[in-house]
Amino acid sequence: MGFVFSKSVNDSLKAQQEFMVMNSRLQLERQLLMQNQMRERQTAMQIAWTREFLKYFGTFFGLAAVGLTAGAIKKKNPGVLLPIVPLSFIFAYQYDMGYGTLLQRIKGEAENILDTQSTLLQLPKGPLTYEDLEKIRRSQSKFFIEK
Repeated sequence: MGFVFSKSVNDSLKAQQEFMVMNSRLQLERQLLMQNQMRERQTAMQIAWTREFLKYFGTFFGLAAVGLTAGAIKKKNPGVLLPIVPLSFIFAYQYDMGYGTLLQRIKGEAENILDTQSTLLQLPKGPLTYEDLEKIRRSQSKFFIEK
């Protein structure tokens, strides 16, 4: 009788452990999916912001180019056109960010860094550990009670 009861408890315990493993895996998968969705949404917001900014900056750049060109012709001084140079770099960068391939190039360079220069990514004093966090928490906590 004890053997049957023990076997039943063991089977129940194994089933519970399998359920917990499956549940934690499902929870981790959901968390990873959620983090990826948040990253994609943030990137989409960044691209949308860049495109919106480009509309306003493009208008400013166009008006500035026309105004500076008219001023250079009127004063017969080509030096008046000089501010167009840095403005054109800013405009080109914003256009590339919003409609070009800048993000793909950045992604490619990031992958290259991860693959070939991973030492650049190491944190000072190494990765953060639970012990480090507890030490910091204890030093900053006003309510910590030592066991």
